[in-house]
Amino acid sequence: MNSYTDHPIFSSYAYQQGTFDEVFDKDYKVKPVYQTLFDIYGAHSIPDFSILNEKAKTSFFNQGITFQVYGNNQTKEKIFPFDLFPRIIDHKEWDHIEKGVLQRSKALNLFLWDLYHDKKIIKQGIVPEELINSSANYLKEMEGFNPPGGIYNHISGTDLIKHADGNYYVLEDNIRCPSGVSYVVCNRTALKRALFGVFDKYQIQSVTDYSQNLLEILETVKPKGVDNPTSVVLTPGVFNSAYYEHSYLAKGMGVELVEGRDLFVEKGFVYMKTINGPKRVDIIYKRIDDAFIDPKSFNKDSVLGVPGLFKAYLRGNVCLVNAPGTGVADDKAVYTYMPEIIKYYLNEEPILNNVHTYHCSRPDDLKFVLENVHKLVIKPVDEAGGYGISIGNKLTLEEIAKVKEVIKKHPRKYIAQPIMSLSVHATYIEGEQSFEPRHVDLRTYTLLGKDKSFTLKGGLTRVALQKGNLIVNSSQGGGSKDTWVLKK
Repeated sequence: MNSYTDHPIFSSYAYQQGTFDEVFDKDYKVKPVYQTLFDIYGAHSIPDFSILNEKAKTSFFNQGITFQVYGNNQTKEKIFPFDLFPRIIDHKEWDHIEKGVLQRSKALNLFLWDLYHDKKIIKQGIVPEELINSSANYLKEMEGFNPPGGIYNHISGTDLIKHADGNYYVLEDNIRCPSGVSYVVCNRTALKRALFGVFDKYQIQSVTDYSQNLLEILETVKPKGVDNPTSVVLTPGVFNSAYYEHSYLAKGMGVELVEGRDLFVEKGFVYMKTINGPKRVDIIYKRIDDAFIDPKSFNKDSVLGVPGLFKAYLRGNVCLVNAPGTGVADDKAVYTYMPEIIKYYLNEEPILNNVHTYHCSRPDDLKFVLENVHKLVIKPVDEAGGYGISIGNKLTLEEIAKVKEVIKKHPRKYIAQPIMSLSVHATYIEGEQSFEPRHVDLRTYTLLGKDKSFTLKGGLTRVALQKGNLIVNSSQGGGSKDTWVLKK
């Protein structure tokens, strides 16, 4: 097996002790599963690879694969950064991941059903009542309602990391509105266009079947009495950070992409305006927060939603995906109880490990966190996109003092976790014109329907492009890689 010093393009690679390197072992040798890829990539000169990198960027630009970054009173549209060196996951490792994320999705669905019905898990003292009652995402309006097919979290995104011990850990569960799946497919397309030959050397699972499976899942939860349901994707509009994904998924499923103004409710049913007159809508994959879906039921100032939509949903005349109120289980404080939730509803041990988590609403946890901020990652329970995270060992004494004050004012809003050593992967750094180790995580996508489930065989490998950074989100300067799951 080769050392990475054998090829000029990898010659400046610096192996990081104390981390799990997915491509190279501690003796600087290429791991067997990457050997063929290493030889193919290593055969390119640095100018060659720079040209291929530009080709990939052009592919993303031409496809309109962008995202919005918000901050400093302005919005910027950026091409989603893509790295040409793929991540490989063998079939045994993937089987373990797939079973684990499906287990979590099923347990979360049962948890949500219980919260909005009998609340047995609360009555038995396993999950504290205050945790649920204090959640901004708990909707009392959903109490006693039976969602179509009994499904709340039709689409789940589970974020995993590989720690220095070589094991996977779940960092968080995303079931309000997990994004990023369109980039999984686009990464594969871009890599094929830039380096098609590499796909002849490996047997790789397809990722192009997601949209088809998503549509099939949606149609399993159609309203009663509907034979041929009409589905739509509801978007906030072109200025939303994930608008590209909304349009991509609608096109992939062969359904209409609509905004709130394109829909209306009449006599308890939802209709879409078309050039041929109103057309009934049966299933809405909503990419709008619950608070904005219906100004009559929630935020009265919302111009994104549809007046009367929620009442039509409660009547069973339309299905909303994911179900309103699902966000209560998306709370990072609820994540703390996931091992207990899995055992309670499924009578199984968790397949995937949680990262040990301290919830600051608990007095003992709060005391520990305040004394050890410098050793911990502090996260708000209701933020996404990497916003609001503080990594203790990167903070000054003054910044640590400010974090403590914020936590003490609102302990319910914060959790803390040990600073985990995310695995690193060889990544082409454009400014350096060479490969360097960068931290990565993995977002998987699991679909639940009535008597049907699906996990995309692959996922979004996100890369923290800044040296030493542990935050991989695109909104924080991260990029992504194609993720190869090998066939058996």
